[in-house]
Amino acid sequence: MVNFGKRLMADQLEEWREYYINYKMMKKKVKQYVQQTQTGGKNREQVLKEFSRVLDDQIEKIVLFLLQQQGHLASRIENLGEQRAALMEQSDLSQICQLREAYREVGYDLVKLLRFLDINATGIRKILKKFDKRFGYKFTDYYVSTRANHPYSQLQQIFKQVGVVAVVGALSRNLAYLQDNRESFSSIYDHPSITIKDPVIEQINHSVQKLTHSTNFMQFLGQHALIVAEDMHSGSDLVDDQSYHFLSLLLNLVNTFLYMVNTYIIVPTADDYSVSLGAAATVCGVIIGSMAVAQIFSSVYFSAWSNKSYFRPLVFSSIMLFLGNLLYALAYDLNSLTALIVGRLLCGLGSARAVNRRYISDCVPLKTRLQASAGFVSASALGMACGPALAGLLQTKFRIYGLTFNQNTLPGWVMCLAWLAYLVWLWISFKEPGHIATENSGNTQSSDSAHRVSGNLEDGLGQPLLLDAKERDDEDVEDNDDNEEDPEESHKPATSLAAAYRLLTPSVKVQLLIYFMLKFAMEILLSESSVVTTFYFNWTTSTVAIFLAVLGLTVLPVNVIVGSYVTNLFQDRQILVASEIMVLIGIVMSFCFTPHYSVPQYVTSALITFVFAEVLEGVNLSLLSRVMSSRLSRGTYNGGLLSTEAGTLARVAADMTITAAGNLGQSRLLNATLLPSLVICVSSIVATFCTYNSLY
Repeated sequence: MVNFGKRLMADQLEEWREYYINYKMMKKKVKQYVQQTQTGGKNREQVLKEFSRVLDDQIEKIVLFLLQQQGHLASRIENLGEQRAALMEQSDLSQICQLREAYREVGYDLVKLLRFLDINATGIRKILKKFDKRFGYKFTDYYVSTRANHPYSQLQQIFKQVGVVAVVGALSRNLAYLQDNRESFSSIYDHPSITIKDPVIEQINHSVQKLTHSTNFMQFLGQHALIVAEDMHSGSDLVDDQSYHFLSLLLNLVNTFLYMVNTYIIVPTADDYSVSLGAAATVCGVIIGSMAVAQIFSSVYFSAWSNKSYFRPLVFSSIMLFLGNLLYALAYDLNSLTALIVGRLLCGLGSARAVNRRYISDCVPLKTRLQASAGFVSASALGMACGPALAGLLQTKFRIYGLTFNQNTLPGWVMCLAWLAYLVWLWISFKEPGHIATENSGNTQSSDSAHRVSGNLEDGLGQPLLLDAKERDDEDVEDNDDNEEDPEESHKPATSLAAAYRLLTPSVKVQLLIYFMLKFAMEILLSESSVVTTFYFNWTTSTVAIFLAVLGLTVLPVNVIVGSYVTNLFQDRQILVASEIMVLIGIVMSFCFTPHYSVPQYVTSALITFVFAEVLEGVNLSLLSRVMSSRLSRGTYNGGLLSTEAGTLARVAADMTITAAGNLGQSRLLNATLLPSLVICVSSIVATFCTYNSLY
């Protein structure tokens, strides 16, 4: 593995060498400034101004060369456009083919320019990060806020490259015209969803997406899935079509679907079940939250277990979920609240979502992984919607052999049968991946290397602006260029949750706080929905089930809109702030300010909170991948485990809040549970603004 400085030198085009950022010189400057400030030769204000001037010079050199090259490309396209106009009248097919090839040559030169931009922008980001680390204060905050927002910003030319994108548009339009029927008057602007099938256009689009971090629906789903993106180097690079086993992937997706159904199928009836066992309706918070409590622990051992096997943890998961649901169903006839809660704890101990994600990250070929990631999120969303909907259909009551089957126990019985059938299917059809079998046979050191990127937010994230896997691996190596620390030590993954926590920067902590906030707000909304709607509106179980199912069904349409359009228009950090504010508005609207709490107010506020929390989750995970240390991208105690623990703790805290607020009475439950959501949301917005420029 080479560090960024060496890779920059290796990837430079010889004819453009003098126009790249002088990363080596910049690093030496940083080291000199550190020594000068320590000896008292210069104060921090002098250093900040001088280094800003040095960086300005480097950026200006890059931008002026960029503009020059844009002009050359534009001139070539203009000349080819004149030839195209003449050829269209002659209809000479051979010359048209030659013209198309000429356009493609321009396209390949454009790809070179985009890669030039990419590596220089990466160098700028890395040197800013290095300066902050060495000096211990936010130079990036100062530099980005003063440069990026100035009307004459040269920094924006590198990170926004409007002129380059205009050249991309001209090239794409002309190539599409040459490929299309010459008598057609349509253009790429008439059909923006149609992709031009040309190798050079595909390369250009990939480079532009990487620079502008524009995305599409599938990539946005990949961010939600926390799965490694297409261009990431991982153990699954070695997976080919022959070793890839579709049925095993399908079994992981079915596990994901069933687990989400299992999580939400009890929400409409949990309050009624607790009342039937002699407890208060608000004890539903304990019943629902006990599954999340157990998941705090199961996430750790499943993450470690998946280093060695996928089949065995999935079998264990199915058995635990079968037993948990069986106990949940029997609790009614046993008249035992303890049995009910223990049943849910067992279900939480069977949470294998970390295994499902890791299987996709490590065992699915690169060309299929994006679709598998989308399938993971779709299965989760469908399970979230189907759970309450299924509960609404189980409105019946009968007894067989002394066992009661009603709306409270039927969710447990149904999930028992589902997990039993799944276990049989799993045992018959699942195939342990080849690299796992090899590791288990004797290679004791390969588990971390084969899975070194599997833990990036529970096995990976969609790739953000200018940060691919190779760069993440270089993130800490670059700091070894001055021989300040052992390179081997810098690559070791965290060996405990405490060690992982010590690697968290303020930006990462803020993103984890946002993740905690959105999970807390969503859990409050979903878990107390049955109690609140019964108290204020006298909704039946079926009505609550329909309401929750509708909320769940909004997930995919919202992702389509955000992933296909919104992320192409705005930066992730802008969407992040806007989504946080909308979640705050939804929470405020949910408060009961008058004696007459209306259905429209509740439904509208719930939709706003839930929908924008979903939007927030996608961009939050994208930004989290950008600011997280590479040492958290591998090993058992990875970034994914931290984010999972943050989200799970949020769910536990929310469910415990509901039960605690129940002591105040159902009339005060809504406002009492919304108040913590409001405080956490405001705190996350303030924290976001404090680290806003570090998310650039």
